[in-house]
Amino acid sequence: MNVMVEDLDTIRPLENRAISLQNDDLEMLLFDFLQELIYYKDTDGLALRVPAIEVKRFGAEHHLDAVARGERIDLERHHTRADVKAVTLHHFSLQETPSGWQARVILDI
Repeated sequence: MNVMVEDLDTIRPLENRAISLQNDDLEMLLFDFLQELIYYKDTDGLALRVPAIEVKRFGAEHHLDAVARGERIDLERHHTRADVKAVTLHHFSLQETPSGWQARVILDI
């Protein structure tokens, strides 16, 4: 999902942000995770990449753990497409398919 930065390879892994979230609704867990990435962009000026996400279920709750890696946005190196403001719930969905998971996400820019 390279919505903001044209070339994800320009984002160097100079800073880490640990992300741990939980929610009883798997779709809302994805929503919360995407909002967290936007939060770090807005508050710390970070462009982040997430190489791996671990999701486990404990009873009725889903737990997500990830380490996002990236650096401060440098407009000379990070050519941007859009400034994402938020994830919307309009048509938001997450479903398991025979080939893996598929999400539909509409972003507010």
